[in-house]
Amino acid sequence: MLKPSLLLLLLLPVGVIAQKNVDLDKFGFSVQYRSLPNVKIDSSYRTYNVEVESTKLMSSFTKDLFPERMVVIEGWRKLTKDGHLQIKVSCDDLLPESFTTKERTEVTKDKNGVITGTKYFYSQEVTYTFAANAIVSDYKGVVYYDEMLVNRNNKQVYRSPEFPIKAVAEAYFMVNSMKVTNDLYRMQVTRVMQNLGSRLTSDFGYNAVTVNDYMWIIDSRKHQEYTNHRKAFQQMNGILFGMNADTPIETVREQMKPVIAYFESIKKKYPSTSKHDRKIRYASFFNLAVLYYYLDDPQNMINQANGLVLNDFDSKDGKVFEYSALNLKNQFQQANIYTRHFPININSFKGPYENAPVVTTNQVSTWYDY
Repeated sequence: MLKPSLLLLLLLPVGVIAQKNVDLDKFGFSVQYRSLPNVKIDSSYRTYNVEVESTKLMSSFTKDLFPERMVVIEGWRKLTKDGHLQIKVSCDDLLPESFTTKERTEVTKDKNGVITGTKYFYSQEVTYTFAANAIVSDYKGVVYYDEMLVNRNNKQVYRSPEFPIKAVAEAYFMVNSMKVTNDLYRMQVTRVMQNLGSRLTSDFGYNAVTVNDYMWIIDSRKHQEYTNHRKAFQQMNGILFGMNADTPIETVREQMKPVIAYFESIKKKYPSTSKHDRKIRYASFFNLAVLYYYLDDPQNMINQANGLVLNDFDSKDGKVFEYSALNLKNQFQQANIYTRHFPININSFKGPYENAPVVTTNQVSTWYDY
């Protein structure tokens, strides 16, 4: 005869037994948003101009290089002069400092490994330096930075082709100084301009950024939430996949309401302090915090972060989410823009000395506040 406790266990629904344990798995997704300026600047500033000057000695090397074209601030309109932001770059001379000759030996052997010959190859190494400075200011004279982009302490080395005759290698730079200097100078100027453009976009720009992230989804097939959990993620993933940096966030928030409602319902459906319930609630708090971050809603992200801490299951994640939410909030306040999803038409931007653009209702509706 079966013991009563065992008999009772056998009579319990299979789903109740299965819910004693629940496995979560990471499900990845991609999402796009627009970066906001890292440096506090007037949010009405959206034009810039670039001036690049070289020394008389080096100016001939940049005639057809147009280095000013290499500096691009994403989300801003470039003017030939009188922009809101004015970038002035000064490129100094490229100076050779020392010359050395390097020797390379190439040994040939027969099939028995016996050395049958030795060849010598020579190349010249030229240690050189380059310097460049940038001043970034606005049209009112406020300087954002004035600093060296590269200085003379950064020693660089050029190595010539190899030659079998040492004297040829030793004379290589002297014979080819104009061509080598031209190539090196253009390479240095190009690198400096591209690096400056990347920094300016990071500091002041509105670049479209695509990132990868993840959520915790139930991976226990026998769990009664297994199918619905996956459906909610798939719906969310489909919506985010169709969203880009230009998509108005209000539209996406509306589409996400069923997903948010489902994860919220899980918290109420599994309210106990058991490890199973705390773990499944953890997934809801985690997923909603992640979702609100990409919905540009830091306050609701903070709410989920606090709930995650109180839930007492991997509560350290709640502190991380709270930090991310506060950082996003600060970005919004600093940029005076309260969303990372809005279209940009750089041709509509006017410089401070151009006629002001006509602002339409549609343009205003792309900016949000809390």
